[in-house]
Amino acid sequence: MAASRPTPAAGIFDISTGTAELVHSVGGGWLLSINGAQSSHIDPEDVDRLDFEYMRQAAAAIADHYPDASAPLRVLHLGAATCALPRYLAHRYPQSRHVAVEIDAELARLAREWFDLPRAPRLRLRVGDAREVTESLRAETRDVVIRDAFAGSVTPEHLTTTEFTRAARRLLVPGGLYIANCGDRRDLKSLRSEVSTIGEVFENVELISDPAMFKGRRSGNVIVVAGDGELPASADLERSLRSDPEPARLMTGNAVASFGSGRIRRDPTDRSPAAD
Repeated sequence: MAASRPTPAAGIFDISTGTAELVHSVGGGWLLSINGAQSSHIDPEDVDRLDFEYMRQAAAAIADHYPDASAPLRVLHLGAATCALPRYLAHRYPQSRHVAVEIDAELARLAREWFDLPRAPRLRLRVGDAREVTESLRAETRDVVIRDAFAGSVTPEHLTTTEFTRAARRLLVPGGLYIANCGDRRDLKSLRSEVSTIGEVFENVELISDPAMFKGRRSGNVIVVAGDGELPASADLERSLRSDPEPARLMTGNAVASFGSGRIRRDPTDRSPAAD
């Protein structure tokens, strides 16, 4: 007899780091908020649906870099919530394997209870701090590392430094991708610092967001795509981003270098020569 599909219920739930609120989303699916901040959207009836624009942008960058749907990608997701993006990518790449790291043990349990997520080995949920897990894994064991971890609307500082970024880079196979979801206010101060820091570690960096975000006209998210392999200005990716319901711009080359003019972030206790 086939197992019944999970049936989530709207409500407010106590989790390890505060409260989670699950509500029906306009247009279908479920919207999850953590301590008052929107965190994730998932539609149990439509595995191809990604409601959050930054997730569609990240997925477009991965699809451009890995166009073969049969590729056996190994993806590390730092930040899990409802696992909307791991679920999508596991469907898009049936041979892929995913590990999603979630710091909140109760939230990870609820996500499994609420939603019909892929099972191990396709998707493993690991409870722990994203940096500690990153630093514990073997080198060159991931094709993609995605950083999408937030405390409220801010990425924890220890996930934004050169030392952490080097730890993430160490996990990537040659030609692999590091993708960071960066949120910021209109002054873009934090974002410019993040871009500068990631650019200190990786040879090539591209940015994806809507043009208003780059011009400081609104707060929101920017996807940073980084790697040591070539990241060409892809016409297919640009076309995909422009045709999205919320069109986005791909920033490359010298424009990224000029944009990433902020202070490079380092661990406050680091005393290595690289931090001087």
